[in-house]
Amino acid sequence: MPASPDPSDPPGCVQWPLPQPWPPQTSELRLGVMASGEGSNFEALVAACREGPLRGRVLQLVVNNPGCGAQGRAERLGIPCELVDHRQHRSREQLDGALIEAFAPCGVDLVVMAGWMRIVSPRLISAFPSRLINIHPSLLPSFPGLDAVGQALAAGVTLSGCTAHLVNTDLDGGPILAQATVPVLPGDDRNSLAARIHRQEHRLLPLAVALAAARLRDRTAAAADPSPPAGPPSG
Repeated sequence: MPASPDPSDPPGCVQWPLPQPWPPQTSELRLGVMASGEGSNFEALVAACREGPLRGRVLQLVVNNPGCGAQGRAERLGIPCELVDHRQHRSREQLDGALIEAFAPCGVDLVVMAGWMRIVSPRLISAFPSRLINIHPSLLPSFPGLDAVGQALAAGVTLSGCTAHLVNTDLDGGPILAQATVPVLPGDDRNSLAARIHRQEHRLLPLAVALAAARLRDRTAAAADPSPPAGPPSG
Protein backbone atom coordinates (compact mmCIF):
# COMPACT_ATOMS: atom_id res chain seq x y z
CA MET A 1 0.00 0.00 0.00
CA PRO A 2 1.22 3.55 -0.48
CA ALA A 3 2.84 5.26 2.43
CA SER A 4 0.69 7.92 4.04
CA PRO A 5 1.84 11.54 3.54
CA ASP A 6 5.06 12.34 5.37
CA PRO A 7 6.50 15.88 5.43
CA SER A 8 10.03 14.48 5.19
CA ASP A 9 9.34 12.80 1.83
CA PRO A 10 10.40 14.63 -1.35
CA PRO A 11 7.65 15.89 -3.70
CA GLY A 12 6.41 13.26 -6.11
CA CYS A 13 8.05 10.32 -4.37
CA VAL A 14 7.07 6.92 -5.69
CA GLN A 15 4.28 5.23 -3.76
CA TRP A 16 3.45 1.64 -4.70
CA PRO A 17 1.33 -0.48 -4.79
CA LEU A 18 -2.05 1.21 -5.03
CA PRO A 19 -4.32 1.31 -1.95
CA GLN A 20 -6.39 -1.76 -1.27
CA PRO A 21 -9.81 -1.71 0.38
CA TRP A 22 -10.23 -2.99 3.90
CA PRO A 23 -11.78 -6.46 3.94
CA PRO A 24 -15.23 -6.90 5.50
CA GLN A 25 -15.05 -7.40 9.26
CA THR A 26 -17.91 -9.59 10.39
CA SER A 27 -17.05 -9.91 14.08
CA GLU A 28 -14.84 -8.34 16.71
CA LEU A 29 -11.34 -9.80 16.74
CA ARG A 30 -9.72 -10.91 20.00
CA LEU A 31 -6.05 -9.94 19.78
CA GLY A 32 -2.89 -10.75 21.68
CA VAL A 33 0.30 -8.75 21.23
CA MET A 34 3.98 -9.52 21.87
CA ALA A 35 6.49 -6.67 22.27
CA SER A 36 10.07 -6.21 23.43
CA GLY A 37 10.72 -2.48 23.16
CA GLU A 38 8.95 0.87 23.19
CA GLY A 39 5.60 -0.53 22.02
CA SER A 40 4.57 2.14 19.52
CA ASN A 41 3.09 -0.48 17.18
CA PHE A 42 1.22 -1.99 20.11
CA GLU A 43 -0.31 1.40 20.92
CA ALA A 44 -1.15 2.03 17.27
CA LEU A 45 -3.01 -1.28 17.18
CA VAL A 46 -4.95 -0.42 20.34
CA ALA A 47 -5.86 2.97 18.85
CA ALA A 48 -7.04 1.35 15.60
CA CYS A 49 -9.33 -0.91 17.63
CA ARG A 50 -10.71 1.81 19.87
CA GLU A 51 -10.98 4.63 17.36
CA GLY A 52 -11.34 2.71 14.08
CA PRO A 53 -11.01 1.36 11.51
CA LEU A 54 -10.12 -2.06 12.97
CA ARG A 55 -12.97 -3.98 14.58
CA GLY A 56 -11.13 -5.70 17.39
CA ARG A 57 -9.88 -5.58 20.95
CA VAL A 58 -6.40 -6.13 22.35
CA LEU A 59 -6.94 -8.45 25.31
CA GLN A 60 -3.37 -9.22 26.37
CA LEU A 61 0.12 -7.83 25.92
CA VAL A 62 3.16 -10.00 26.66
CA VAL A 63 6.62 -8.46 27.03
CA ASN A 64 9.97 -10.14 27.57
CA ASN A 65 11.91 -7.15 28.92
CA PRO A 66 10.90 -5.87 32.38
CA GLY A 67 10.30 -2.13 32.43
CA CYS A 68 10.21 -1.76 28.65
CA GLY A 69 8.24 1.04 27.06
CA ALA A 70 5.47 -1.29 25.91
CA GLN A 71 4.80 -2.27 29.52
CA GLY A 72 4.30 1.37 30.47
CA ARG A 73 1.99 1.96 27.53
CA ALA A 74 -0.13 -1.04 28.54
CA GLU A 75 -0.56 0.38 32.04
CA ARG A 76 -1.58 3.77 30.64
CA LEU A 77 -3.98 2.19 28.14
CA GLY A 78 -5.52 -0.23 30.62
CA ILE A 79 -4.40 -3.37 28.75
CA PRO A 80 -3.41 -6.44 30.83
CA CYS A 81 0.34 -7.04 30.51
CA GLU A 82 2.29 -10.16 31.45
CA LEU A 83 6.07 -10.42 31.68
CA VAL A 84 7.52 -13.59 30.14
CA ASP A 85 11.25 -12.99 30.53
CA HIS A 86 13.27 -15.01 28.03
CA ARG A 87 16.18 -15.00 30.48
CA GLN A 88 14.19 -17.30 32.75
CA HIS A 89 13.76 -19.99 30.09
CA ARG A 90 16.34 -22.51 28.93
CA SER A 91 15.23 -22.72 25.29
CA ARG A 92 13.08 -21.03 22.68
CA GLU A 93 10.60 -23.90 22.93
CA GLN A 94 10.24 -23.39 26.68
CA LEU A 95 9.80 -19.64 26.23
CA ASP A 96 7.18 -20.18 23.55
CA GLY A 97 5.34 -22.62 25.80
CA ALA A 98 5.06 -19.85 28.37
CA LEU A 99 3.75 -17.48 25.68
CA ILE A 100 1.08 -19.99 24.69
CA GLU A 101 0.01 -20.27 28.34
CA ALA A 102 -0.14 -16.48 28.64
CA PHE A 103 -2.55 -16.14 25.72
CA ALA A 104 -4.63 -19.27 26.38
CA PRO A 105 -7.08 -17.75 28.93
CA CYS A 106 -7.98 -14.94 26.49
CA GLY A 107 -8.97 -17.19 23.59
CA VAL A 108 -7.24 -14.85 21.13
CA ASP A 109 -8.01 -15.10 17.42
CA LEU A 110 -4.69 -13.63 16.29
CA VAL A 111 -1.32 -12.89 17.91
CA VAL A 112 0.68 -9.90 16.68
CA MET A 113 4.45 -9.68 17.06
CA ALA A 114 4.78 -5.90 17.35
CA GLY A 115 8.51 -5.50 17.79
CA TRP A 116 9.16 -8.91 19.38
CA MET A 117 12.94 -9.24 19.20
CA ARG A 118 13.16 -13.00 19.61
CA ILE A 119 13.07 -15.76 17.01
CA VAL A 120 10.07 -17.97 17.67
CA SER A 121 10.05 -21.75 17.48
CA PRO A 122 7.73 -24.14 15.61
CA ARG A 123 5.96 -24.68 18.94
CA LEU A 124 4.47 -21.18 18.90
CA ILE A 125 3.83 -21.22 15.15
CA SER A 126 1.91 -24.49 15.35
CA ALA A 127 -0.14 -23.18 18.29
CA PHE A 128 -1.35 -20.26 16.13
CA PRO A 129 -1.32 -21.59 12.54
CA SER A 130 -1.83 -18.73 10.06
CA ARG A 131 -2.73 -16.61 13.10
CA LEU A 132 0.71 -15.21 14.02
CA ILE A 133 1.57 -11.83 12.43
CA ASN A 134 4.88 -10.00 12.36
CA ILE A 135 5.84 -6.47 11.26
CA HIS A 136 9.32 -6.04 9.74
CA PRO A 137 11.09 -2.77 8.75
CA SER A 138 11.97 -3.64 5.15
CA LEU A 139 10.32 -4.56 1.87
CA LEU A 140 10.64 -8.31 2.24
CA PRO A 141 12.07 -10.51 0.87
CA SER A 142 14.85 -7.90 0.91
CA PHE A 143 16.78 -7.48 4.17
CA PRO A 144 15.33 -10.07 6.54
CA GLY A 145 16.67 -10.52 10.05
CA LEU A 146 18.33 -8.04 12.37
CA ASP A 147 19.13 -4.41 11.50
CA ALA A 148 17.03 -4.32 8.34
CA VAL A 149 17.33 -0.53 8.22
CA GLY A 150 21.13 -0.72 8.42
CA GLN A 151 21.14 -3.40 5.75
CA ALA A 152 19.11 -1.18 3.43
CA LEU A 153 21.42 1.80 3.95
CA ALA A 154 24.52 -0.33 3.38
CA ALA A 155 23.04 -1.66 0.13
CA GLY A 156 22.38 1.86 -1.14
CA VAL A 157 18.73 1.31 -2.01
CA THR A 158 16.57 4.34 -2.75
CA LEU A 159 13.30 2.76 -1.62
CA SER A 160 12.63 0.98 1.65
CA GLY A 161 9.54 0.39 3.75
CA CYS A 162 7.86 -2.18 5.95
CA THR A 163 6.15 -5.53 5.57
CA ALA A 164 3.46 -7.25 7.62
CA HIS A 165 3.48 -11.00 7.13
CA LEU A 166 2.31 -14.28 8.58
CA VAL A 167 4.98 -16.13 10.54
CA ASN A 168 6.29 -19.51 9.48
CA THR A 169 9.51 -21.38 10.15
CA ASP A 170 11.46 -19.33 7.58
CA LEU A 171 13.00 -16.21 9.13
CA ASP A 172 10.85 -13.27 7.94
CA GLY A 173 9.75 -15.55 5.10
CA GLY A 174 6.04 -16.11 5.72
CA PRO A 175 3.25 -15.05 3.34
CA ILE A 176 3.13 -11.29 2.90
CA LEU A 177 -0.08 -9.56 3.97
CA ALA A 178 0.70 -5.92 3.14
CA GLN A 179 3.61 -3.54 2.50
CA ALA A 180 4.21 0.21 2.60
CA THR A 181 7.01 2.08 0.83
CA VAL A 182 9.32 4.75 2.22
CA PRO A 183 11.91 6.65 0.14
CA VAL A 184 15.50 6.63 1.35
CA LEU A 185 16.63 10.27 1.36
CA PRO A 186 20.14 11.69 0.91
CA GLY A 187 21.73 11.96 4.33
CA ASP A 188 19.48 9.37 5.93
CA ASP A 189 20.92 7.43 8.84
CA ARG A 190 19.44 4.56 10.84
CA ASN A 191 17.48 6.85 13.13
CA SER A 192 15.93 9.09 10.48
CA LEU A 193 14.97 6.26 8.13
CA ALA A 194 13.69 4.05 10.96
CA ALA A 195 11.50 6.89 12.25
CA ARG A 196 9.75 7.30 8.89
CA ILE A 197 9.35 3.53 8.52
CA HIS A 198 7.80 3.32 12.00
CA ARG A 199 5.16 5.88 11.06
CA GLN A 200 4.12 3.65 8.17
CA GLU A 201 4.18 0.52 10.36
CA HIS A 202 1.58 2.14 12.62
CA ARG A 203 -0.73 2.53 9.61
CA LEU A 204 0.02 -0.83 8.02
CA LEU A 205 -0.28 -3.18 10.98
CA PRO A 206 -4.04 -2.76 11.66
CA LEU A 207 -4.79 -3.40 7.97
CA ALA A 208 -2.61 -6.53 8.06
CA VAL A 209 -4.56 -7.82 11.04
CA ALA A 210 -7.84 -7.34 9.16
CA LEU A 211 -6.38 -9.08 6.10
CA ALA A 212 -5.15 -12.03 8.17
CA ALA A 213 -8.58 -12.39 9.76
CA ALA A 214 -10.27 -12.33 6.32
CA ARG A 215 -7.81 -14.94 5.07
CA LEU A 216 -8.66 -17.22 7.99
CA ARG A 217 -12.39 -16.66 7.50
CA ASP A 218 -12.16 -17.59 3.81
CA ARG A 219 -10.20 -20.74 4.58
CA THR A 220 -12.67 -21.79 7.24
CA ALA A 221 -15.60 -21.23 4.88
CA ALA A 222 -13.89 -23.21 2.12
CA ALA A 223 -13.18 -26.12 4.47
CA ALA A 224 -16.81 -26.17 5.63
CA ASP A 225 -18.24 -26.13 2.09
CA PRO A 226 -18.91 -29.75 1.03
CA SER A 227 -19.56 -28.91 -2.60
CA PRO A 228 -16.90 -30.08 -5.04
CA PRO A 229 -14.83 -27.47 -6.89
CA ALA A 230 -16.29 -26.29 -10.18
CA GLY A 231 -14.90 -28.14 -13.18
CA PRO A 232 -15.08 -27.65 -16.94
CA PRO A 233 -18.54 -27.90 -18.50
CA SER A 234 -19.51 -31.37 -19.69
CA GLY A 235 -20.69 -32.26 -23.16
